[in-house]
Amino acid sequence: MNNEMLLEIAEQYGTPTYVYDLEKVREQIRKLKEAFTYSNTSILYAMKANFNPHLVQEILSQGLGIDATSPEEVNWALMLGADKNSVMFTGNSMSDSDMREVHEKGVLLNIDSKQRLKDFGEKYSGSAVCIRINPNIGDGSHSHTITGGEESKFGIPYQEIEEAVGIARNHHIRIVGIHHHIGSGWLNMDSPLQALEIILEAASKIEGLKFVDIGGGYGIPYKPEEEELDMFKLGERMSNLFGDFSNRYYQGNLELRMEPGRFIVAQAGSLLTQVTTLKTNPGGRNFAGTDTGMNHLIRVALYEAYHGIENVSNPLGELVSYFVNGNVCESSDFFNKESRKLPQIRVGDILRIRDAGAYGDSMGSDYQMRLKPTEVIVGGDKHFLSRRRSGITLSGYETQNLNLQSQK
Repeated sequence: MNNEMLLEIAEQYGTPTYVYDLEKVREQIRKLKEAFTYSNTSILYAMKANFNPHLVQEILSQGLGIDATSPEEVNWALMLGADKNSVMFTGNSMSDSDMREVHEKGVLLNIDSKQRLKDFGEKYSGSAVCIRINPNIGDGSHSHTITGGEESKFGIPYQEIEEAVGIARNHHIRIVGIHHHIGSGWLNMDSPLQALEIILEAASKIEGLKFVDIGGGYGIPYKPEEEELDMFKLGERMSNLFGDFSNRYYQGNLELRMEPGRFIVAQAGSLLTQVTTLKTNPGGRNFAGTDTGMNHLIRVALYEAYHGIENVSNPLGELVSYFVNGNVCESSDFFNKESRKLPQIRVGDILRIRDAGAYGDSMGSDYQMRLKPTEVIVGGDKHFLSRRRSGITLSGYETQNLNLQSQK
């Protein structure tokens, strides 16, 4: 997407607007398919990263399944055309109602506690299930994105795998899959390879598996100095390790599963925003205020994440140091934690916040009753409206006890 197209989108649809590039999504999927050379490999898209329906349908059309983390995500995936056999529900602190709703739809549950495994067995003896283990290895771009290790709430400790197998046996449950997820946003290969060895060791204690799911979390280089994850090297090493295990225990028929989200959609997304205010404080800080905020992209405030920022309107302007902030009444409402040199910003300029396709709108909120951004899909040299700017309405509330007065 060049600046001309982005300015055209901002002019036509207004700001703030999320823009998603379908070709970048396809490119990332191709990388994954080419990198993992093990023949029986399946990719499930972690839909929590971005559930825009046009993106999800494009991803499904590329032959991917869905990793869902709530019954609502399961329902969304099925409505958009996902086959129930290609969807897995990975629940955390799963309730009885979550378990029942998903199981009754015929979707496989991925259970991450011995207690829930027992509850499932008591209600659905004879059913198939996947179990999530904690390999006691965690990695991620921030402490809040690490999902493995001693402090993690996720998974059955791998040391307790035999107890989990015993629970399944006693309740006549068929464990058809084993899963782990060490965290999100990592760029090194050591931790995932170590975790793979642990999950394969755990898998060797279970008979009748159909698949091993190695999770996702593959990072992208948000910062200029970060190197891109060598997906082809990682895919080759993982494929070789997994292939050896599959040949040894399953005559090469075991399925390798993974569930990337960020890797597929992060770089495909940008958040366009218009500059509304410029000011300089007595300490010399230059602030560029915008018409979006942490309610639309919370990653900087929540994770101290880095996102590239570009001045689409004045890309060749003189470099000036700025703090780019949002319009939410919170002190943490910034898009860069440190002063950043950008081409001179003027009121009315359009800024592009890069790599915002994952955990941007999906983590957005209606805080302070601000409208959620427009969403636009780009395919080649064309674009179309995916979602209009929207906000809270009274339609979801019980209004019979409200004294509503229409404006005169």
